[in-house]
Amino acid sequence: MTTPKDRPIGSIGWSCLFGAWLIALAATLGAVYIGEIFGLTPCQLCWYQRIAMFPLALILGVACLRNDAGVGCYALPLALAGGGVALWHSLLYVGWPPTSIEPCQAGVSCTGAGMTFMELPLPMLSLGAFLAISVLLLAGKRKSQ
Repeated sequence: MTTPKDRPIGSIGWSCLFGAWLIALAATLGAVYIGEIFGLTPCQLCWYQRIAMFPLALILGVACLRNDAGVGCYALPLALAGGGVALWHSLLYVGWPPTSIEPCQAGVSCTGAGMTFMELPLPMLSLGAFLAISVLLLAGKRKSQ
């Protein structure tokens, strides 16, 4: 059995880890760009998703540098928690449950036309990013065993 340090950098497990880091980095930079360059204040649910995504960019980046196959035990809970918030936010965005819950009480409304990228609303993009990171972490863990 190989240890995480014995795993070559070009291996499938490392490639999954690197892919997860690229997704987390792109999501983090995108969120910072929207907030700082466009000046759009995120809603409360967007903040919770940022709380989960921002550390992932750092944790996964360090794990890539250290070739750490065990990163899933501390990165996967963050990705799943962020994915759960993003799922709830996406469900509210599409109108389920049919209640008067307003996810964007503070800041810019996520239902605005400017809050899309490639015609996808930001909550759904966030959900896709968290799901992709989770799948890559699980696939990388499986390949490294």
